[in-house]
Amino acid sequence: INSHRLPVEAAYKRGYFDQEMNQTLSDPTDDTKGFFNPNTQENLTYLQLMECCVTDPETGLCLLPLTDQAAKARDLVYTDKEAKDVFKKATVTAPFGKFQGKTVTIWEIINSEYFTEDQRRDLIQQYRTGKITVEKIIKIIITVVEESEKKRQMCFEGLRAPVPAAELLESKIINKDLYNQLHQGKVSVQDVAEMPSVRQYLKGTDAIAGVLVESTGQKLTFYDALKRNLLKPEIALSLLEAQAAAGYIIDPVRNKLFSVDEAVKAEVVGPEFHEKLLSAERAVTGYKDPYTGQTVSLFQALKKGLIPSDTGVRLLDVQLATGGIIDPVNSHRQAKESFDKATVEVPVGSMKGQTVTVWELIHSEYFTEEHRRELLRQFKTGKVTIEKIIKIVITIIEEAETKKQEKLTFSGLRAPVPASELVESRIISKEQYEQLKEGKKSVKDLSETEAVRRFLRGSDCIAGVYVEETKEKLNIYEAMKRNLLRPSTAVVLLEAQAATGFLIDPVKNRKLYVNEAVKAGVVGPELHEKLLSAEKAVTGYKDPYTGEQISLFQAMKKGLIVKEHGIRLLEAQIATGGTIDPVVEVAYRRGYFDEEMNRTLSDPTDDTKGFFDPNTHENLTYLQLKERCIEDPETGLYLLPLREPEKLTVVETTQVYTEAETRKVFEETQVDIPVGSRAGSSMSLWEIMHSDLLPEEQRKHLMEEFQSGRVSKERMIIIIIEIIEKTEIIRQQNLTSYDYVRRRITAEDLYEAKIISLDIYNLLKQGSKTFRELLDVETVWKYLYGSGCVAGIYIPSSKQKLSIYQALKKGLINSEVARSLLEAQAATGFMIDPTKNEMLTVDEAVRKGLVGPEIHDRLLSAERAVTGYRDPYSEQKISIFQAMKKDLIPSEEALKLLDAQIATGGVIDPRPGFHLPLEVACQRGFINKETYDMLSEPSEVRSYVDPSTDEKLSYTQLLKRCRKDENSGLLLLPLCDTRKLTFRGLRKQITVEELVRSQVMDEATAQRLQEGLTSVEEVSKNLKKFLEGTSCIAGVFVDSTKERLSVYQAMKKGIIRPGTAFELLEAQAATGYVIDPIKGLKLTVEEAVRMGIVGPEFKDKLLSAERAVTGYRDPYSGKLISLFQAMKKGLILKDHGIRLLEAQIATGGIIDPEESHRLPVEMAYKRGLFDEEMNAILLDPSDDTKGFFDPNTEENLTYLQLMERCVTDPETGL
Repeated sequence: INSHRLPVEAAYKRGYFDQEMNQTLSDPTDDTKGFFNPNTQENLTYLQLMECCVTDPETGLCLLPLTDQAAKARDLVYTDKEAKDVFKKATVTAPFGKFQGKTVTIWEIINSEYFTEDQRRDLIQQYRTGKITVEKIIKIIITVVEESEKKRQMCFEGLRAPVPAAELLESKIINKDLYNQLHQGKVSVQDVAEMPSVRQYLKGTDAIAGVLVESTGQKLTFYDALKRNLLKPEIALSLLEAQAAAGYIIDPVRNKLFSVDEAVKAEVVGPEFHEKLLSAERAVTGYKDPYTGQTVSLFQALKKGLIPSDTGVRLLDVQLATGGIIDPVNSHRQAKESFDKATVEVPVGSMKGQTVTVWELIHSEYFTEEHRRELLRQFKTGKVTIEKIIKIVITIIEEAETKKQEKLTFSGLRAPVPASELVESRIISKEQYEQLKEGKKSVKDLSETEAVRRFLRGSDCIAGVYVEETKEKLNIYEAMKRNLLRPSTAVVLLEAQAATGFLIDPVKNRKLYVNEAVKAGVVGPELHEKLLSAEKAVTGYKDPYTGEQISLFQAMKKGLIVKEHGIRLLEAQIATGGTIDPVVEVAYRRGYFDEEMNRTLSDPTDDTKGFFDPNTHENLTYLQLKERCIEDPETGLYLLPLREPEKLTVVETTQVYTEAETRKVFEETQVDIPVGSRAGSSMSLWEIMHSDLLPEEQRKHLMEEFQSGRVSKERMIIIIIEIIEKTEIIRQQNLTSYDYVRRRITAEDLYEAKIISLDIYNLLKQGSKTFRELLDVETVWKYLYGSGCVAGIYIPSSKQKLSIYQALKKGLINSEVARSLLEAQAATGFMIDPTKNEMLTVDEAVRKGLVGPEIHDRLLSAERAVTGYRDPYSEQKISIFQAMKKDLIPSEEALKLLDAQIATGGVIDPRPGFHLPLEVACQRGFINKETYDMLSEPSEVRSYVDPSTDEKLSYTQLLKRCRKDENSGLLLLPLCDTRKLTFRGLRKQITVEELVRSQVMDEATAQRLQEGLTSVEEVSKNLKKFLEGTSCIAGVFVDSTKERLSVYQAMKKGIIRPGTAFELLEAQAATGYVIDPIKGLKLTVEEAVRMGIVGPEFKDKLLSAERAVTGYRDPYSGKLISLFQAMKKGLILKDHGIRLLEAQIATGGIIDPEESHRLPVEMAYKRGLFDEEMNAILLDPSDDTKGFFDPNTEENLTYLQLMERCVTDPETGL
């Protein structure tokens, strides 16, 4: 960065170098000597090679002298790099195989699947030593490739890949005689493949390839013919589907065959057919059975109901007509394509660190032909996924490498220990390691040396007791059970055994893990948990902060175990061979031990003497107690002699603590909290027992155990710390990530999507807030799980709730409605079971019978709106909007599903699979403003149908008609008899649900309607004010002649002025209808002009006023808005708007143009169609807001005041 060299210490600080690397370079092995001396043929470090140089007197430069012998030997001996350079320059034209006809380098060929690692190494070595020339290597290479190809010659090219001859025999396409002739070389694969009977089954006979235009003699693909309007879309599609189902899409002009993906890339078909042709191509590649996950054929898919019957029969007909039924399982090409696309980073071996394809890996030296064949077979049959194949491949490589290492591996306490680890730990010397590698010494020889055995297996711990009185040897647990040892003495001895490697059965001379010892009865189950905890001194403790495995000492330093307990176990380890892992000096270096601890254990005080001699009642170190043991002559194990039974103390047998005593003991005992929000602080045991650090149940249990004397205070502290540790580990895992439906999502995902703020993100990171708490935030839940789709159907008459598929099967809704609603569920995240309140993926829904298999494919296609579409050009996963823009799906279908996503929380990002805020969705290219405006309410896209009214609606409108289930909170679409249960509104029918939602009708009335206890007509009378409104000023009554006139007639007769007439007509139009008082007719403006009730000169102005009923179009957003909203946005003059609003309120209430009825004032507030400020203006009118004129008194009045001066026509009620 700063372009100069650094002293070593400075390099350490900046992280450009470290002590480990310095040590490696200071003490080089052959592996780190990377330079070659041509004079002596030695590998050297660069410094050693520089020391062999001479300094040029003229320039002062270092020059490497070259002896005559070295110069002559150059033709015979090459460095590894020189050999590689030669191999990379020397070329050969391969006569056969994958390189046939190509000129490639020797290096490319020997690094291909034809050569194993050993063969490669051997060739390079032989060339370097001069044993073989480049010409000889070329001959060897050609021979190896030729032999490999001969093995492969028994394969035929099938529809999607090579087909083994054995498969043709098994399918009875060739007979046994022909198969034998193939094996004996009497006939070739090419000869057999050209036989009509074989060719028919391998390639099929020709499908209909294209069209021939008779008038011009021109050949065209079906897609070209469609684009030129020579074929109808449905005919072209069915012929293209037939091609795909028969094997390939055909280009008759260029005489080429393509898979569907290739055909789209080559523009033989358009991207708008991609999905449908991929579906047809599954007749060749196989269908996925959602129940078993296996690949099935077209016929099997048809029988299982996975595809519609008519589609299946049509495609089977094509296959039969073009050569026979296709077996998708035995076509390799799909497998090869998948294996070529899947890459894996090799963790071990010759390819360690390289990213290679699965196909390359299975053709490496690690795999036999049988291995390869079996993996391909399992993948093709659908028994394993590509992810599982990757795991299998890595496992095989790791096992192969492990076997290589076994020769240099020792048996440790719990796992094999590589010889290199023993060198590093200074348990064996470098000389011994070299002797091992060269085979001069065996692992067994070294394992039996005292030094190695002591560090690998430890020297013996105290294995049991020897009862002097009876000359009997017992295991420690048995001695405790016979009351020869106190429980406290026995437990610490058993813990020392567990912490030094094994629990010992001295009677049968067995060494057992804790679990094995409990199963074998060597210790009782009541000690299982305690001894497992001690055994972690061998197996390692899990650090709750980093998740890494750490040693006993490190766990003690981090406060994960009580210091006194840790010292006792450490001391036992050192007394039996050393800290578990390396020797003391190495243990220092690795942080498993330190000098302070060494001093503590080397010079023990009473505080650190953690063991008890039952004979003398002294506190001792483990080493001191061990020195008092005797060696069993039969087994060599250490036994503690017992002169007489150890006397039990009162505390251990009889003492029961009272509440007061318990409190006193607990308040006097301080515990260091190792982890969590209180980490580093000290609390009394009493405070811990009454805090949220322990669950209530465990607190109660521990208190009972202590008070009864069954658990000591020390043991209690250990248990409490383990509970706190486990709780913290779980808490840490749940802090910043969450198991979402299709993958685990992180706090970063939500922060990047702007679903949570930086403050919340930091709180999550710090642990002050958990993911679980985050889900309680409504906005977060909405983005993850949506605000709710149409989950099912509700039958009001029976109060029954059904899934959409159940409603379809019962004939309550038609298939088109059901399919749309189910696709909307799939496209918004989940299939919903409203009866069980379950959210499922499409595959799960089919498996559980929530939907039938016949719509599996349709729903999987819709689900891609959540999981992502595959772009055939880039192979990338893209969103539904991007797929629409690339013409991969029809825009009508895409907009329909996008409409559902936006209505339920926002556009879904297919990577994490959750909804996004609009701003983020636009930034990520998942929608644009134009499309969003088109789908915003009132939406231009109305792709859903209300089965009760047969109205076409947007998904938002459909959701508004749903009712929320009281128990589950799911949205259910009520299914009503439209003749009985819709009401006539100002411009359209209104459902019962809408009237209940608007608080125009109460629930009780709705229920009575559903049960048939009242009628729509009866209820309509009571709701007339909201459905139609009360009468506006309908006309003029002339006192002198007792004559009734329409407002327009009165104006024409000169009885009222044009201005007065216009205001009254506007009020009529804005309250619902223009009135003909003579005939009692209510008319729209268009109808009134047509019938002459008003003149055409008023038409435009009255149409404008009528928008107070039908709604105004917002020029900015394109949305439909109300009179009040239009006035607020300045689309109409305030005075004019107030006059019309006032007329609406005077005749029944504010009109909702979307729902076509009037609303109570409170509901108008909620929907934003009115506000309190405007209400106050209208309730307390000034001269400015009195917008109507009384022609009798020539006063300005409100509409309500003018209505009060009207008379009611006894005939019409107007």
